[in-house]
Amino acid sequence: MRIAEASARSGLTQDTIRFYEKSHMLAPITRDARGWRDFSADDVNWLTTLERLRVTGMPLDDVKHFAASAHAPDADSPAQQATRLALLQAHAETLAARRAELDICEAYLNHKIKIYTDRLETKDG
Repeated sequence: MRIAEASARSGLTQDTIRFYEKSHMLAPITRDARGWRDFSADDVNWLTTLERLRVTGMPLDDVKHFAASAHAPDADSPAQQATRLALLQAHAETLAARRAELDICEAYLNHKIKIYTDRLETKDG
């Protein structure tokens, strides 16, 4: 499939896909006789993985490290798998901390909303 379809399927812009390719976060993309990119379903699945990692807030350097490990010649070795696992676990811990912080912020906002709601109800009543 062409880049436009890969973009639509992955949810990434064409510019982002080109950036990921230039940054070596993608395995080499097959090209047709005209030199146009020909993305496979596996390529789109990988783009979706990269997109999900970024949406969760994983730093770009960590995404690059994850991708380099996944595309290394020995990607299936226990060492490379351990590298990717460690990156994911560390990021999961970061997300848990962010979630806890957001929960505190949400509770504070709900408290403030209640104060203003109660004030307005008292004035209206």
